[in-house]
Amino acid sequence: MLKRMFVAPDPGRARLRFAARAVLGIGLAVVVCGLAGHSLPGAVTGGLAALLALFTVTDATVRGQAVTTALLPAVGLPVLAAASVLHDHPLLRDLTFLAVVGAGVYARRYGPRGHSLGVFVFMTFFIAQFLHAVPGRLPELSAALVLSVLTAGTVRFGLWCYERRMPPAPVPAPPDGRGLDRITTRQAVQATAGAALALVAGQLVSGERWYWAVGATWWVFVNTTSRGETLVRGFRRVLGTVIGLVLGFLAALPVHGAPLPTAVLVAVCVFGIFYTAAVSYTWMMLWVTLLAALLYGLLGVLTPGLLVLRLTETGVGALGAVLAVLFVLPVTTHAVTDVWIQRVLRCVHACTAEAAARLAGDPDADPAPRVAELEQLLGRVRLSVAPLVHPLNPMRGRKQRARRVLALLDDCAREIRGLVAVAADPEASHDARLAAACWRVEAAVEALTGGAEVPAADRPHEAEPALAHLHGIERALAELSAPLRSPSGSPLVGA
Repeated sequence: MLKRMFVAPDPGRARLRFAARAVLGIGLAVVVCGLAGHSLPGAVTGGLAALLALFTVTDATVRGQAVTTALLPAVGLPVLAAASVLHDHPLLRDLTFLAVVGAGVYARRYGPRGHSLGVFVFMTFFIAQFLHAVPGRLPELSAALVLSVLTAGTVRFGLWCYERRMPPAPVPAPPDGRGLDRITTRQAVQATAGAALALVAGQLVSGERWYWAVGATWWVFVNTTSRGETLVRGFRRVLGTVIGLVLGFLAALPVHGAPLPTAVLVAVCVFGIFYTAAVSYTWMMLWVTLLAALLYGLLGVLTPGLLVLRLTETGVGALGAVLAVLFVLPVTTHAVTDVWIQRVLRCVHACTAEAAARLAGDPDADPAPRVAELEQLLGRVRLSVAPLVHPLNPMRGRKQRARRVLALLDDCAREIRGLVAVAADPEASHDARLAAACWRVEAAVEALTGGAEVPAADRPHEAEPALAHLHGIERALAELSAPLRSPSGSPLVGA
């Protein structure tokens, strides 16, 4: 896990800039709330709203991101008002929370914008429970939310809009069907059922901190598609929480909510959340857990018993998610894995075509966004096959095949990055043999996505860097034929 964390590729230092901008945006949001005279709960609300505005908005264009950011208060304020008004009406509060869970997951069917708004709606209700928001605090909390989203937007689209130079890849949408075959619909039902179980069990554990169980269930479902993905994510959430709680005992408890050291540690946590999110869910949850402990310290309620309760509620929530995905409209791993792999292969071809066009002198050809999209899709493949490569998976044959597929796809990505680096050199010249090599890559992709065999690539005799990278892609694609199909012809993930 440590090795993966520090050696993971970061094309264009996107993760580093993502994390650094988050620290700046959230820090400014908290300062603005303080200058506006808001109390500590108001500043916490503002900081968390800014975090969500910077973390969840993933539209493909800067304009789309700005529109989604502007919509966040429009969906968040009514939910914040409902959560505050229903604070003293437990039954209505709980039913409303479950409705928010279902709607938030269902909104994923509308793409990145629906996903962002769904997460923001859920987390707004969650924050209201976290701060025990009552109607008397609603004006302050609402103002803090709006101010913070505006501040985060100013940083993202004004002070530090690096997307203008390198458009971000859109978050890949899950494969979908119709009706109950639509994955987002099935997951909305699953998440609601799992949240209901977590809510009841969480309240039996604690009448005050029960919402942590619902939150654990919710976040297990975010960015997952199949049953196997959800199970692995639940395990990683618990693991990250355990490690984060250990750090909480070592760092948050000794600080006792002292403003300056807490602020420094909070900044470190924010950076860690944003920097590790794309690489390791376990690491991200570690930082989230430590951040929560530090916020409880600021609010003056942090105790060792509270940290233990946090772990218990997380386990309850993860169990609720596991039971839901196993018994409520389950989505099997094999239903989605092949689709993600095919999308990666087609993106590989798109990357090579853009790079070749750039080498040919086309000024409009820009492979960088395609490379960023490839990294996103590879992340989806890793998440999808995680159950197959997990150490506890007893099916050794499929585990070995899945690992081989991941290794070869990583080889493709490495060669793509090398090819793009060559194409970025203004002195790089076009070689007529590039067109033929790109055609062979396209043919290999078509064969793989169509279920056919890919002929072995010939060993090149030229030392031209671009051609060497293209040959590396050809070789990896050719070697993918075997692990993607078993001797019996069945898919990688089985029938």
